[in-house]
Amino acid sequence: MFSEEHLYSIALRHCPQIGDLYFKKIVGTAGSAQRAWNLHKHELIKLYGIGNKIAEEIGKDSHLQFAERELEFCYKNNIQILLSHQGNFPELLHHCDDTPAILYQKGKFNQYRTNISIVGTRKCSKYGKEFITEFLYSLRNNNLQTVSGLAIGTDTCTHEESLKNNIPTVAVLAHGFHMLYPTKNRKLADKILEHNGCLFTEFNSLQPPIRESFIQRNRIIAGMSPATIITETAYGGGSVSTANYANIYNREVLALPGPIEDKYSQGCNLLISQNKARIIVSISDTIDYLGLAAKPVEQLSLFHKKEIPASLTSEQQLTLSAIIDCPNINPDEIAEKVSLHVYKILPIILDLELLGHIKASSGRQYYPS
Repeated sequence: MFSEEHLYSIALRHCPQIGDLYFKKIVGTAGSAQRAWNLHKHELIKLYGIGNKIAEEIGKDSHLQFAERELEFCYKNNIQILLSHQGNFPELLHHCDDTPAILYQKGKFNQYRTNISIVGTRKCSKYGKEFITEFLYSLRNNNLQTVSGLAIGTDTCTHEESLKNNIPTVAVLAHGFHMLYPTKNRKLADKILEHNGCLFTEFNSLQPPIRESFIQRNRIIAGMSPATIITETAYGGGSVSTANYANIYNREVLALPGPIEDKYSQGCNLLISQNKARIIVSISDTIDYLGLAAKPVEQLSLFHKKEIPASLTSEQQLTLSAIIDCPNINPDEIAEKVSLHVYKILPIILDLELLGHIKASSGRQYYPS
C-alpha cells in the first residue's frame, strides 16, 4: 500500500525547518525523497545551500521512526498518502505554488466532478443558510462536488445541504486524523465518507487544531476549486484569507452582499468593493456565471418571501408588497409601483421601518427585514 518514497517523504517533512517549499526544492533536485535522505551532509549543504543545522536533521533515525509509526497509523485507519512530487494530488491543487508536500486522504475524491468551495462565518445567519440551501438544491442533479472546512456554521451547512441533495462533499481539516474537530461534527464526517465524499488534511497524526492551521488549510480549500463562494464573513474572518488565496491562484471568487451594519456581511461587502469578489445577485445569475447547468426550478430569491400583516393599512400593505417583490428599491421606484406621490410614500416607509417590517441600506434603498 505504501512505498519507500512515502516513508522517506514523511521523515524528510518531519525534520525541523523543512517546510513544503524546502521539501519541494530538495526533492526536486535530488529526484526523490529517498535519494535526498541518503545524501551526505556536505552534499546537502553544497547542492541546496541549506544551513548546517537543517542538514544535520536529515538522516536522523528519530524522523524515520516517526515516519514508520505514521505509515502504520495510516494503514490501520484506511488513510491514503498523496505526495505532491508524484503528481497524484487533485489537479487544480497540484498547480498551486504553495501546495502542501504531503496530503492525507480518507474516503473517495472524484476528480471528474466540478468542485465548488463554499465558506463563511461560524455564526451564519438564516440569510446565509438560505442561500446555500437554495443554491445546492438548484444544482442537485449537476456533476458537482462541494469543498468546505467542516467547521461549525457555514461549513456545516454546506456539507449537510450537499448530502441532502446527493452531492458529494469534501472537508479539509486543520489537524491530523488522530482526532476530529469539532467533535460535534464527527457524525457529519462519517456521513460524508458514507456518501462518496472525503476528508483531506496536510497535517500528520500529531498535529492538533491550532489557529494558524485553520488559516493554512484555507489555501487548500481555495486551491481545489475553480470558484470559491463566500456567504458571510467579518472583516478579519478566516474566509477573507480563503478569498485572498483564491485570488492569488487566479480563481473565481463570489461573495454574498448584506446590510452594511451587519458584522458578518462587512467582509463580503469589502471584498466586493475592492473587486476581489463578484457580487452574487441571484441564484440563477450565479449558476449562469459559473457555467453550471441547473435543473429547471422555480426562481429562488435570496430574500425570504414574507406575508403581509393584515393589521397594516391598505397603503402600508401596498408599499410593503412592493418592497418584498423588489428588494433594494428606492422611494421613487416604490411611488411609481404603487401609484402614489413620493411625499406620501416617505411617512409610510418610516412607519414600516419603525414597525420592523423593512430595513434601509445605503442609498436610501429598502428591503424586507
